[in-house]
Amino acid sequence: MDANQDSLENPFSMDEACTNCPTLCETRANIAHGYGDVGGEFLFVGESPGPGADEAGIPFVGDSAGERLQYVLGELGFSRSPPDATEPDLQNVFLTYLTRCRHPERPPTDDEIGTCEPYLNAEIRMINPEIIVPVGQRPLEALAVEYTTRRPDSFDVDEEHATTIRGRGFELIPMVELDRQTDDRTEAFVEHVKTSVFGRDYRQTKGRRGR
Repeated sequence: MDANQDSLENPFSMDEACTNCPTLCETRANIAHGYGDVGGEFLFVGESPGPGADEAGIPFVGDSAGERLQYVLGELGFSRSPPDATEPDLQNVFLTYLTRCRHPERPPTDDEIGTCEPYLNAEIRMINPEIIVPVGQRPLEALAVEYTTRRPDSFDVDEEHATTIRGRGFELIPMVELDRQTDDRTEAFVEHVKTSVFGRDYRQTKGRRGR
């Protein structure tokens, strides 16, 4: 981790009492801002917190979907804690969402994603990752607008799962939604990163800090 990072949880000190989406303020338990290594070369972006993340205030923990992702991070050497940890010990990876608050009965609206967009943009700008992993169709489409030359509606996360897409300054490796993933798809993602990403020099030269 960067020497100046004091905490993995919300290391950029984003507003923990945000009231920009009044409806979500009524339904959330906690705001789940980004979590992880601010110098990480990998950034995972989900759609919105699940029940475990909402309870803990930490992305991708506390439920079966979160445990699946934490298993992946452990297999890739990004996590030094068990998959059921609620405060995972991460290195070289940062976890975040399009929206940071949970509604238990519906996905986030387009307006809510737009309202949260400055948080995500700030994290991406400050972390400047090499690889971005959109977890699900909606994050894939949202990131495609900014970081690829393809139309967002040309992407299908089921077809793009565990493949590498060249972006503008980043590479994207889409992942099917965690609650729809089979064990085979999980292992396919791990294998792709190990063989096709770790097996070559994936680092871009654009805008990177020295390591």
